[in-house]
Amino acid sequence: MAVFPKGIKAVLAKAPTDVVILSSLRTPICRSYRGQLKDAYPEELLSVVLRATLDKNPQLDPAAIDDVAVGVVLNELGGSKAARMAMNHVGFPSTTSLYTTNRACSSSLQSIAMIAAQIRTEMIDVGIGAGMESMTRNYGTKAIPVDLWPALRESPVQDALDCIMPMGLTSENVAARYGVSRADQDAFAVESHLRAARAQASGAFNAEIVPVTTRFQEVDKQGQPVGAELTVTVSRDDGIRATASLESLAKLKPAFKPDGASTAGNSSQVSDGAAASLLMRRSTAVQLGLADRILGKFVAASVAGCRPDEMGIGPALAIPKVLAQLGLDKADIHRWEINEAFASQAIYCVRELGLEKEWAEGRVNPDGGAIALGHPLGATGARMVSTLLHGLGRSGGEYGTSESSRAGDHVILKQSRTDYLMLKS
Repeated sequence: MAVFPKGIKAVLAKAPTDVVILSSLRTPICRSYRGQLKDAYPEELLSVVLRATLDKNPQLDPAAIDDVAVGVVLNELGGSKAARMAMNHVGFPSTTSLYTTNRACSSSLQSIAMIAAQIRTEMIDVGIGAGMESMTRNYGTKAIPVDLWPALRESPVQDALDCIMPMGLTSENVAARYGVSRADQDAFAVESHLRAARAQASGAFNAEIVPVTTRFQEVDKQGQPVGAELTVTVSRDDGIRATASLESLAKLKPAFKPDGASTAGNSSQVSDGAAASLLMRRSTAVQLGLADRILGKFVAASVAGCRPDEMGIGPALAIPKVLAQLGLDKADIHRWEINEAFASQAIYCVRELGLEKEWAEGRVNPDGGAIALGHPLGATGARMVSTLLHGLGRSGGEYGTSESSRAGDHVILKQSRTDYLMLKS
């Protein structure tokens, strides 16, 4: 059984065996099908953040990176072959190994946690936890399996059947069961866009975003090419709507059931993007002359499951669990990042965790969330870690958390001038 440090003093104590984070970067997150990354490949986006990780740490020999874990949900063959090719393509030697992880929306949080566990158990010294997704290219089945064992489609176990329930219907279940109104969802979504728009306008995302140079072909409503293919450099998230309003969202029809409350406006965007974080043992960072680049300390990991027909409530289960493991309280946290797969589940989690005041004060998703920024499934967790780390650095807050909606994945970070504390569950 894992032994966790108890209390803030124990959690913050530095040791040579600590797992630390040296960089956390992402591509812009862009709308699938119409956004500026629609013609990019997921492994192309991964290659950009992997190369940027090396460039951000020029003192680090690529050969020192033992393993790379990549969260991905939709790619053919689990994305492992394409991801490995992308890694080698941008300068990593064949002695660096790679694998992919799929824990749905939490996939890249899981990849970061796995790399941390490998470092802690001395399986490796240095690794990268990353995520990639092109929902433009790979969302044809809506993340529902096609070639499935027939017995499962007729299972007498309701939870088994509900595992292939469309995500939009799980959102409707959460709204109906826990009293989350359409008006509340629309208001939450508008605020997400307005916060993200303010952050973008102020340059708050600049330090975490790596520009992507790729091809772009404009198409008409029928999908036919318009004009010549262009080479573009994308440096901004393109799904943020600075003019979002309650009036505009109120006009949208329910997206998943005729009498539902979840719409295209108060649900996360289908998106394309990638992200990556570099981790190593603290003693390794010191040995390599990289101690001054440390951004975060990984502390602990755990997971919490929930009923598949209300999958988005995971953060409300995982956060109390991991705080209790460390002897911390929600009052210790200065910034929260809760994934906005749907406004319904994000609102439920805020309420269940007693964070309404923190939300109103702008300490929950202060720079917007997936409703505004987008939700490239395999990359979202690592994107949230990047946003949280850089956000804490700007604000001077001490502790922050990041949670993804599926399987209850959760991250805590502590900020100071030279070091952060990070926890993942």
